[in-house]
Amino acid sequence: MHIAKKWIYAKPFVDEPTLDNFELVEEPVPELQDGEFLIKALYLSVDPYMRIYMLANPTGSTMIGGQVGEVIESRHADFPVGALAFAQVGWRTVSVCAPASFETRKPYVLPELGPLPASLGMGALGTVGNTAYFGLLEICQPQPGETVVVSGAAGAVGSQVGQIAKIKGCRVVGIAGSAEKCEWLRELGFDGVINYKEEDVGEALRQLAPDGVDCYFDNVGGRTAETVKGQMKPFGRIAVCGTISQYNGREPARVTDPQRDFVWKQLVQEGFSVHRWTDRWFEGVHQNLRWIQEGKLKVRETVTDGFENMPRAFIEMMRGGNVGKAVVKA
Repeated sequence: MHIAKKWIYAKPFVDEPTLDNFELVEEPVPELQDGEFLIKALYLSVDPYMRIYMLANPTGSTMIGGQVGEVIESRHADFPVGALAFAQVGWRTVSVCAPASFETRKPYVLPELGPLPASLGMGALGTVGNTAYFGLLEICQPQPGETVVVSGAAGAVGSQVGQIAKIKGCRVVGIAGSAEKCEWLRELGFDGVINYKEEDVGEALRQLAPDGVDCYFDNVGGRTAETVKGQMKPFGRIAVCGTISQYNGREPARVTDPQRDFVWKQLVQEGFSVHRWTDRWFEGVHQNLRWIQEGKLKVRETVTDGFENMPRAFIEMMRGGNVGKAVVKA
């Protein structure tokens, strides 16, 4: 019998997460039934959405999240032993997975990655990559020559959004929170970068996009979102992916008449969840994979070693300590 380690939600989040919010426990893994497989975690994801989604779960629940793992036992023909798979089974080392029981975020075997790391299966070639791909292209619909602004631009999603916009022939301005992050965005080919901790975002944006902004991919919300909206062109498009500036329970930023620009400039804003495009999932995966293989899309990960360090990796990610995708190597 296998024994699984798992992290549970031990205490409700108040403001920033702390180590007291988590508890490491062990439990036996039940025997497989027909239609199930057993997955052993290799890489696990920590993401901002977990901070908000866990609020709807009772204490004692397993922390939610996706992982890439190896199929070590199987009674499911589509998941052979030895295959690398993605599964949304939470912060666990070993898990029984029954694909038929998933309504969304169904598990799947990764495509052939060649020399690329398997961790990309939950990042640039998984939920992260598809969030960038569909969120930008389906909602913002950027056209060649247009100006695209991305907040949270050095994060997993934001960095990929900016690169896809460049592939599509756009001019891209990224907003990030450190000199290191801004330098990386320059290396990725962003046309302009703004360090919001050291610069006035509004003034910097007027210099970098003097003719205004066509598309805004919003990962942070708050005052940054208000500032960018104020400099958008008529008929601009806004994709709202997240509002991470508000996730840790901070007092909401006061904004000035948030609807005004929508009326005067006839802007379009749409929030989204990537699982709207579940039926096209592998379109995004395979396109992002081609771009990586062609050298058009570069990926960076901040890797934390050790399953026991998952809470620390999560806390650091929520503080903005990661560049690119935050990953835990089990």
